[in-house]
Amino acid sequence: MNYQMERKVHEKKGLKRRHKIGRFIVSDPEICHGKLTFTGTRILVRTVLAYLASGKSVDWILTEWPQLLREAVEEAMRLAAKTLIDRFIGVNGGTSM
Repeated sequence: MNYQMERKVHEKKGLKRRHKIGRFIVSDPEICHGKLTFTGTRILVRTVLAYLASGKSVDWILTEWPQLLREAVEEAMRLAAKTLIDRFIGVNGGTSM
């Protein structure tokens, strides 16, 4: 999908402006096509979460991207866990943590 098409999709979804997702996470259609990034960077949240899921440590992440704060990475993990729990809590009658 090219930039103009992706911009139209964002506009249709009402994503014309920057959305703060948390203290350190933002979605801005002008930055990385609206994908979740850490505030003030072009570092994709999904990239950091993928490295964590593959077994890399938070310390490794902070070494690779020294501009990130530990609190920012922890917020990404917290929001990812909350999203997973919220999305699947009613599917099989599970309970929250």
